[in-house]
Amino acid sequence: MMDFECSDVGLWKEALSSYPVRIKSLSKPNLVSFDEFYRSELPSLLHQRNPNPYITTPELSKLMQWKLSRGKWRPRLLDFVSSLDDELVKSASEKAFQSLPDISKAVNALTVLKGVGPATASAILAAYAPDVAPFMSDEAMVAALGHSKDYTLKQYLLFVDKLQTKAKVSFFFFFVVVLMATILVTRKK
Repeated sequence: MMDFECSDVGLWKEALSSYPVRIKSLSKPNLVSFDEFYRSELPSLLHQRNPNPYITTPELSKLMQWKLSRGKWRPRLLDFVSSLDDELVKSASEKAFQSLPDISKAVNALTVLKGVGPATASAILAAYAPDVAPFMSDEAMVAALGHSKDYTLKQYLLFVDKLQTKAKVSFFFFFVVVLMATILVTRKK
């Protein structure tokens, strides 16, 4: 696992390039296909909808499957988001994406959706704007802040600040630092 304090750009790039192999090595059912959806397909879909991007209920459900396949499976969360009205999801996500770069406002716009807390909101926002809103994964929270079990907006804002500070101090492209959150999850347990 990468040390968050490491400022060697080469090591970060090496870790990033090993990501696909590490994801496969976890041998979690459907994780590779869900990860492909989250990292490639969903961002493309969202950006195709510019200037008014939004996420649909089926896309949110698949994002939730991706998120849950990475960690603890909580089927009730998937049930909640899968049953959301598509117009409500579209409206809330449009409002959230339009609120960026105001992360607090964007997260609040998404957490009106049943089953969507700050961590899931961060995943939605990161799919569209990873340079502004990183994904609040357990592993990235531990690496950046030393703990991971506080899934509040306040904690997320601290996490974002820590990553943005890291990016500025290291003179390193912020999106690569944000992606380290994804890399960190691949450590074997």
